[in-house]
Amino acid sequence: MTKRQKIAFRAIFFFYVAAVLFLCFGKFDSAPSIPWTLFGLPSDKLVHFCMFFPFPILAFLAFDQFTETLPHTLLFSGITLVTGLLLALGTEWGQAHLTNYRSGDPLDLLADTLALVLSTVLVIFWDIRKQKKKA
Repeated sequence: MTKRQKIAFRAIFFFYVAAVLFLCFGKFDSAPSIPWTLFGLPSDKLVHFCMFFPFPILAFLAFDQFTETLPHTLLFSGITLVTGLLLALGTEWGQAHLTNYRSGDPLDLLADTLALVLSTVLVIFWDIRKQKKKA
């Protein structure tokens, strides 16, 4: 990956994190409430899943130079997963304790966690495949 690509992916990653924080803490009074479900899942849980699914992928694209071997991949993926979980936990805690217009929901945290775990597993397989192609 070129230096320009690394800079671009890092910028995208940090803009993504800023967007997640904006979506989690923004006050959207004029936004309509849409009570729809998909496969029996409430729309807000699907939104949380979609918000946190890109985190490990974008982190990997931004910082993949740290994953040259399988132990490095697992360590990097673990750190990325924990960081994503802390972000998810922090947003839910912040919504519950720092705002009067949002509430923290354990099911939102569950949706965030499922997205982070699934995406992390995909990144691990992706990186192992990349390492085998180099070998």
